[in-house]
Amino acid sequence: MTDSTTITAQPWREVEITLTAAQDYANGYTDVEVWADFTHDDGAVLRRPAFWNGGRVWQIRFAAPRDGRWTWRNFSTVDDAGLAGQSGIVACEASAAPANRFHRHGFWRMSPGKRSLIHADGRAAILAGDTAWGLPWRATHAECEVYAADRQAKGFNAVLLMSVQPDMGARGPRDRSADEGFDVGFEDLPDGRLNRLNPAYFQYLDGLSNILAEHEIVAVWQPVFHGFGWKGLQTAGPVVPPAEYARYCRYLVARYGARPAIYLVGGDGSGREPQIAAGGEEVERWDAYQQPTGIHYRPHIVADASQDAEWLDFQWCQTGHSGEHVPERVADMGRNLPVKAVANGEPTYEHGGRQGRASGWWQGHEAWSNLCAGGAMGVVYGAGSLWQWAHRGDEPGQSDFFLAPGAGWRQALDFEGSRYVGLVARILDGLPTADMAPNWEVTLGRRGLLVRGKLFICYTEEGGPLLIFGDEVPQHYRIVDPRSGAVVSRGVRPQGQREWIPAEWGAPLIYIFCDE
Repeated sequence: MTDSTTITAQPWREVEITLTAAQDYANGYTDVEVWADFTHDDGAVLRRPAFWNGGRVWQIRFAAPRDGRWTWRNFSTVDDAGLAGQSGIVACEASAAPANRFHRHGFWRMSPGKRSLIHADGRAAILAGDTAWGLPWRATHAECEVYAADRQAKGFNAVLLMSVQPDMGARGPRDRSADEGFDVGFEDLPDGRLNRLNPAYFQYLDGLSNILAEHEIVAVWQPVFHGFGWKGLQTAGPVVPPAEYARYCRYLVARYGARPAIYLVGGDGSGREPQIAAGGEEVERWDAYQQPTGIHYRPHIVADASQDAEWLDFQWCQTGHSGEHVPERVADMGRNLPVKAVANGEPTYEHGGRQGRASGWWQGHEAWSNLCAGGAMGVVYGAGSLWQWAHRGDEPGQSDFFLAPGAGWRQALDFEGSRYVGLVARILDGLPTADMAPNWEVTLGRRGLLVRGKLFICYTEEGGPLLIFGDEVPQHYRIVDPRSGAVVSRGVRPQGQREWIPAEWGAPLIYIFCDE
């Protein structure tokens, strides 16, 4: 690439700059670091790392957060005229309002009070996450198209992903469609190392990531799992040297950080493994867009590791897979200081291990209970056979405890409970949910989340009239059936009076008070 190259762009849409090294390197992934500074005409500077893409090729991905001219210049840790000292321009100009919400409003970041998500333009957001841990290394592009279309239609806007197959002891054909098959991101992961990166794997993963982004589904990138993993065959996460784990986190930021992303640097561990803090600090150092970074825990742990770290934005508990509702876990995390966003990142998977386990409306009740307990970042769903991308219900080598009887990933997409979890984000879309917090003062013992003077959301398992106290709850209300998203009634309550909001008993209801 020569000097003064100009690329046209639109806000929040990824552009790519390709660099070609002037010489060969024994290992481009480990031996060379490359980055570029993008300077706006107003003086703002965003730094983006480059990623090695095989041979002599490095690439830089950049999404301009606003209109104007961005001048870039690249740098390298080696003296190579192909990797350093070049420059160019990204000319960004907005067009008509784009259909994709992340192009329209920008990427997610944390709210001012740190409890929830907002877009870059300040619009509030609620995460509705699905769990397809095995998609990156088992799904084909055609399968991912089916998956993403289904999840977008149901209202999901995020998906939890193991970026590479994490089990050091896993063996199988390097074939995404074969029984026990999987693709390989690092050739030396079975040895507990992350040095021999396979560019072809990540080139295929680019296509999967593109499909998700086109369907407005944010990839939640977990680098290398720390807990059970795919088959429970000794995950590499706790074994990999922290410096190698951090380098891989930087690679994920470089390759996938110029599109909507969340970084889940801890997966199913204690949260105190040294790799996690090393990875979180590296993400913080290189993520110019301030996208959310956090930890997902195993069930038997106190979920407060790195609570005071600047890099930590959220904590996600896990409540196990026995079919129990345990919103107390979310409430406990919500009381930790300093404040971080919280959610239940792994409730019981629907039909996991036994037909009927955590099925149907169980998932809807779980989602709304966790949300109202303080999980204001959002809600997460999982299904047996889907999370590990099982080809069918009797695929050999899979744990019976996590397979849904008689179902592969495609059948699991149709499980009833997923509809109710996806609806959470759809029902709350457009509301001023930023920094909503549990409140027990404005109702008579009902679950609720309050943004004083702006919003009150209440969930009841059995419906019925709702008594409202005080002036902090807005006057206009609507009552929604959380099983369908249908508005069943609307009204305006008198200001400054105790008032019963009429509603029928016998079915779950969501009461939304908002004057905006």
